[in-house]
Amino acid sequence: MLIQFLAAVGVLAVLTVVPGPDMAVVTKRAVSSGWQDGLRTVGGITAGLLVWGVLAVAGLAAVLAASATAYTVVKLVGAAYLVFLGFQALLQSRRGRSQAPAATLTPSRGNPWRTGLVSNVFNPKIAVFYTGLLPALAPTGLSAHSGMALLVLVHAMLTAVWLGGYVMLLSRARSFFEQPAVRRGMDRVTGTVLIGFGLKVATTQP
Repeated sequence: MLIQFLAAVGVLAVLTVVPGPDMAVVTKRAVSSGWQDGLRTVGGITAGLLVWGVLAVAGLAAVLAASATAYTVVKLVGAAYLVFLGFQALLQSRRGRSQAPAATLTPSRGNPWRTGLVSNVFNPKIAVFYTGLLPALAPTGLSAHSGMALLVLVHAMLTAVWLGGYVMLLSRARSFFEQPAVRRGMDRVTGTVLIGFGLKVATTQP
């Protein structure tokens, strides 16, 4: 059982560090509004994982993954939200907000915790991941529900630690990211990446 659990943790760790929409959302928040907002966004993302975990354990995520209509609705809402965040970042760079001094920077609009939560809850791939992969990774010494619940908690914790550490690394390089040209470039890059992820989510299949 222990070996199975450690192997599952290894798989989850690899999947956690692969760059995706979550990292792009966190980057946008941390660079534009500071590490505090970055960590709040991480908290929202982690809460989103726990929401999907509860749904997966309850069996509701499997229903979503099996329903083409439900999957498409959630997919399109999530894709639209990512594209919205991307355009917001691009507009921010064009308005010149990136050139403002650090002490007078205006935080990005919207609650950062809610931004992280919404971007994650409307990512149907998490439902597919939790219902398709977690049951296979769950230790055999536990019941199916207990094993999945344990792995959901592990995944949420790994995500919080990884993205939280990433935010703090960004904050250590604060003087670099506060340079007007760098901030403008980061807004454009993260905006483009978010739009790209949104289009990718919109066109992917279960």
